[in-house]
Amino acid sequence: MKKIEKLPESFQRALWSYDLGKLDAQKDKIEIITQILNHGNPHDLKLLFEIYSEEEIKEIIENPRRGVWFEKVLNFWVTVFNLHIKKSIWQEAILRFPLRPFAENK
Repeated sequence: MKKIEKLPESFQRALWSYDLGKLDAQKDKIEIITQILNHGNPHDLKLLFEIYSEEEIKEIIENPRRGVWFEKVLNFWVTVFNLHIKKSIWQEAILRFPLRPFAENK
């Protein structure tokens, strides 16, 4: 990982629920990498790959956080890096939306 003082301001669009000034690039790298891969634009992705090594990014993809990945996005990155993830881990990593509106889930 490249030593940085603060995260790029453009990351705010992908980390909308966080105060960028309080995120630590090393301690919070799982959240930062996951959110930028999921929600970032090409400029954000370029910056992400300048900040973190390819190995760090691949490690996050190979060990995806539960319930936060868009299926097509995870599939894209797994394909790009030719990675393999256990089916059970893959299924747990995918963000699932309720099939019925919340009001009907009572």
